[in-house]
Amino acid sequence: MTDLQDAFILPDEFDIAPVRLTVDLGALVDNWREMARRSAPARTAAVVKADAYGLGIEDCGIALYEAGARDFFVAVLQEGMLLRSFAPDARIYVLSGIWPGQEAYFYENDLVPVLASEEQLSLWMAVTAEHGDHPCALQVDTGFNRLGLPLEEAIALADDVSRPASFSPVLVLSHLHSGDTPSSPLNQQQLASFHRIAEAFDGIELSLAASAGTFLGPDFHFDMTRPGIAVYGGEAVNDMPNPMKPVATAEARIIQIRDAKKGETVSYGGTYQLTRDSRLAVVSAGYADGYMRSLSGTGVPVRQAVAGGACGFIAGHRVPVVGRITMDLTIFDVTDVPPSQIRAGDYVELFGRNIPLDEAARAGGTIGYELLTSLGLRYERRYLFPDD
Repeated sequence: MTDLQDAFILPDEFDIAPVRLTVDLGALVDNWREMARRSAPARTAAVVKADAYGLGIEDCGIALYEAGARDFFVAVLQEGMLLRSFAPDARIYVLSGIWPGQEAYFYENDLVPVLASEEQLSLWMAVTAEHGDHPCALQVDTGFNRLGLPLEEAIALADDVSRPASFSPVLVLSHLHSGDTPSSPLNQQQLASFHRIAEAFDGIELSLAASAGTFLGPDFHFDMTRPGIAVYGGEAVNDMPNPMKPVATAEARIIQIRDAKKGETVSYGGTYQLTRDSRLAVVSAGYADGYMRSLSGTGVPVRQAVAGGACGFIAGHRVPVVGRITMDLTIFDVTDVPPSQIRAGDYVELFGRNIPLDEAARAGGTIGYELLTSLGLRYERRYLFPDD
């Protein structure tokens, strides 16, 4: 410490942070176990891509590993290498596959590339021919038109007698594009296509369901499910009550509470005009913190489709965002909160236990996935462990 630091009593950084994020690892583990219960007898993997959906791959990955997860999915090589450092005997799948120059990293870190194209297949066959067998997975497109070998090409590959013996995937997977809409007939079409793949790759483990697909029932589970957003507390299925526990709570500190008169305007563009004498709380979060401009109360295009902007929560009250959200600041109308219950320095919940993640996301015309993965670097984080 410096002499100046010695002269002051330093508070806990979480207690004074402009924006802060609480991650309940106990709820995270409970959610994963609930998805495992719904998936049984299929195994349940854990998807920790995008820094565990913005909540921290190290802390979330360790919690899930200690809870019993042994199959993990990441998006890119770097995530897999980091995860390997604290999940020593897990099988880690890299969804973006492999590119030339990455071969040594897959072998050294025992990572499983998910091969999704003819180019990746050719590269991997050449790699294993030169360096020896190493597990891989094969992604097949059953109607998404995103990643994956086309259905007929995958079936032809399975039947190709000239296929190198070193090419033997440990998993064949696909992905549902409408799993969040259980009534969609497209789910059954994709399921039928995946059954064709299952017949072609007899004896190899299969995976079709992510979070939404897991809720569709046992027909979609096969050997392994891959829940992501549900584990982090988000909604996986449209128009269904969310059974998962909230995991993340984001809060922003009130910098100032100010009085404003009826008829005055608030924030950029003067797009919000007060209809009563009001008290306004200016908090230290904005779109640089992932609290997106589209969540604004007025003055953004999404308000033409979704009438109300986002709400925060403080002292037992929901408080609406008024005016446009800016880079570092958001303004809430706290007129209905008794003055004795709120002061500068208090924290407004942006989403969490009182403002559900997906409710906040819908106010911004988006989904919980985007809101979580857009969290900025300024949040001071606190992790609550399962025994806390």
